[in-house]
Amino acid sequence: MEVQYLLSEIETVAHELLEKSKSKTLLFYGEMGAGKTTLIKALLKALGAVDTGASPTFSLVNVYETENGTVNHFDFYRIKDESEAWDMGFEEYLDSGNWNFIEWPQKIENFIEEEHQKVEILIDEKDVRKLKFC
Repeated sequence: MEVQYLLSEIETVAHELLEKSKSKTLLFYGEMGAGKTTLIKALLKALGAVDTGASPTFSLVNVYETENGTVNHFDFYRIKDESEAWDMGFEEYLDSGNWNFIEWPQKIENFIEEEHQKVEILIDEKDVRKLKFC
């Protein structure tokens, strides 16, 4: 699936993404500023979270309770080695059955499995994004 959208349409895109996802673990690829965290905030809202979400860049993970279950939001931008993810018990999060939204998954390549849903966000113009969902 490939979708081009305005930032003002992000909530519609979030609902569509949740409906079409083949996995509860979503891997978000995109350059800095592409809108990964913004899309994840829209996904949290679509799942019924009270908290609007924030990037867990320094804590590595934020956990949110939603009307549709727990969401673990990871941001691995700052890790130097994937062993840091192992040390925090990342594998247990993956095995929890909860939603897992992972920014910068390329930093933890050995944890990535084929059935995880890949989401790539590209910047087309200032307020236009292209989402590739495979």
